Amino acid sequence: MATATHAELVSTNPATGASVGTVAVTPESEISDVLRRSRDAQPAWAALPLSERITILRGAIPVLERRIDEIGALVTAEMGKPLAEGVGEVQYGVDGLTGELDELAAALAPETLDDGTTRSTLHHDPFGVCVAITPWNFPFLMPLQVVVPALAAGNTVVMKPSELVPLVGQAFADAFNEVLPEDVLQIVHGADEQGKALVAGDCDFIGFVGSRAAGAHILSTAGRDLKRVVLELGGKDPMIVLEDADLESAAKFAVRNSFRNCGQVCVSTERIYVADSIADAFEAEVVRRAQSLVVGDGAVDGTQIGPMVCPAQKSSVIAQLEQAKQDGAVVACGDEPMEGNFVRPTVLTGLTHDMPIMRDETFGPIACIMRVANEEEAIRLANDTPYGLGAAVFGGDRAEDVARSLGAGMIGINQGCGGAEGTPWVGAHQSGYGYHSGTEGHRQFAQVRVVSRPCST
Repeated sequence: MATATHAELVSTNPATGASVGTVAVTPESEISDVLRRSRDAQPAWAALPLSERITILRGAIPVLERRIDEIGALVTAEMGKPLAEGVGEVQYGVDGLTGELDELAAALAPETLDDGTTRSTLHHDPFGVCVAITPWNFPFLMPLQVVVPALAAGNTVVMKPSELVPLVGQAFADAFNEVLPEDVLQIVHGADEQGKALVAGDCDFIGFVGSRAAGAHILSTAGRDLKRVVLELGGKDPMIVLEDADLESAAKFAVRNSFRNCGQVCVSTERIYVADSIADAFEAEVVRRAQSLVVGDGAVDGTQIGPMVCPAQKSSVIAQLEQAKQDGAVVACGDEPMEGNFVRPTVLTGLTHDMPIMRDETFGPIACIMRVANEEEAIRLANDTPYGLGAAVFGGDRAEDVARSLGAGMIGINQGCGGAEGTPWVGAHQSGYGYHSGTEGHRQFAQVRVVSRPCST
């Protein structure tokens, strides 16, 4: 995590409290000049053919490949996830970048429609200046998914990484700036004040990944000038376990998806609805697996669950857990006091749907299991939320019908919600406004313009 000290952000390892490094905070008074430089650089960048922009962006791949272990270790040091996951995040992003750029080249290429009378060409042009505000939980992957499509489309980008992971954000920008023209990608460091100044400043498009509350503020501010936005927001993801589910597979997924990255994942499983007839066996298997998880410093071999990213995040999770216990929830395992930013993975049972922990995003290592009488009740409760990011259904013949009854943007059947290569990352309801990734997601970073002429000419 990082804290501001005068004109610096001091990055602190959430597992040890040791300093990781510092970056200079960008004064609010300089934000307008940063955006002006981005505006000045944009016409020349947009004037390059799409193929040339893609080629330039490909040049960052060998730069990143040389730094995978270094940046991965930085991810662990700044936000706490186990080293294998930190390096894995960077490796996954770099390995996929070639295919991502191929996909962008195809998605942003002009399209021609011809009805025999009129021939129309759909061009995917840049908006102009893009502000990218990225989160701390996946500090390398999320910039890839917002910054790279914006740049490929011909926008210039001003990126503000979370103030909790400034060093990873700087490493990301530095790698791309080894190949990009000056001011095509700039980085701003700071907290809410810098983010608000960017959103209110002279930009044309805002890509944001973060909380629902922050997304609502951005949308309100952007609306004054009708700026375009793509917002990936929070979730309260449900999992439904039907009577004919493979219990071992379901429990394995529930534990993995509830507790990975210490529950600090937008598509973490936060609500589990299990058929009453199999609930005893399912709960026992979840508890068995949860109790075996090793919590500790992510840099230490064998650690499976690292710390919360900062004291405020831990306090929020503990407060929600304490309220749940007061409301009558039963602790099936976990809930053991731990020093520092660590939280023991906890399984709660005996829940009712009027408890805040079943309705408010937790973003921590708490798995909530609620028994239901039938699939109709499971569907009704799973949809009883303003959120709609991901969901999962484990079961047999009825799983597809249940999945199609859910209001989330992405539903996995006997797996997580992530789709096949090329599918977009979509949030429904208050979990998303626009979306990213995949052909259609890439096109949201571009303005469609239609040029038409008679077929006879």
